[in-house]
Amino acid sequence: MIFSTPKKFTPATKTVHVSGAKALWFIFKKNDLLVMHNSGTEGALEIPNLTDPSELGISTGPQQFIGYYGDQPCYAAVVSGIPKENDSFIWSGLRALFGRLTDELFSVSGRAYQIADWHRGHQYCGRCGTKNSLQEGERCLVCPSCGQLHYPRVSPAIMVMIQKAEEFLLARSPHFIPGMYSALAGFSEPGATLEETVHREVYEEVGIRVKNIRYFASQPWPFPHSLMIAFHADYASGKINIDPDEIEDANWFNVHNLPERLPGLISISRKLIDATLNELRHH
Repeated sequence: MIFSTPKKFTPATKTVHVSGAKALWFIFKKNDLLVMHNSGTEGALEIPNLTDPSELGISTGPQQFIGYYGDQPCYAAVVSGIPKENDSFIWSGLRALFGRLTDELFSVSGRAYQIADWHRGHQYCGRCGTKNSLQEGERCLVCPSCGQLHYPRVSPAIMVMIQKAEEFLLARSPHFIPGMYSALAGFSEPGATLEETVHREVYEEVGIRVKNIRYFASQPWPFPHSLMIAFHADYASGKINIDPDEIEDANWFNVHNLPERLPGLISISRKLIDATLNELRHH
């Protein structure tokens, strides 16, 4: 699964990185990642392998050690100031890098972005305003004044594929590209189980009831800090009645009648749809 932890990557918070040794640097400018051209493969890109970002004429803010890719240390950092232009590298949004970085490094890039974005957004304590500092040996920022701990934000969200006999329900949000439909999704709320979230989101968005909820898979989704948890569910009752603030259209589809466009291969929504199609075609 894209954005899950590759077998080659070991998450860590403590490093034994030797001064002067090279590391993989995941450097961000706002939401864009610095990548370099791969001289061995046309069109391919790679993560900078450097002793320090200053080799590229780049200054960064606080640097976070995120783990090892094989035996190579990995760091996440955000540029400080305006970086100098350099023909040896480019800046790119994460989505555009799918297929141009290896799947393993693309997934590590998603982890690095979430850590860098969390650190960038929690420089000061939200309780008292004092500048935070890194907690030794833990992925945590701590306020030296009031002791408040600030952990990386992870926002759980459900996604659900609803089946009714040979049909399945897909919907489109107003912000989707033209013609694209996907499975229903929504964020969990405080005090709610994931199953309760499935029931609530489905009823709120399309007005139907579901039953027999079954776990499918999960996926970290760094846009910017979600954890998508996907389910299958069976139709129980009701007619489609969309919430126009959330949903532009929803309908029942089948293997012979699909939307013009489905989500990209990068997402768990596509995995969920493809698994449903495969099951129905071999039923």
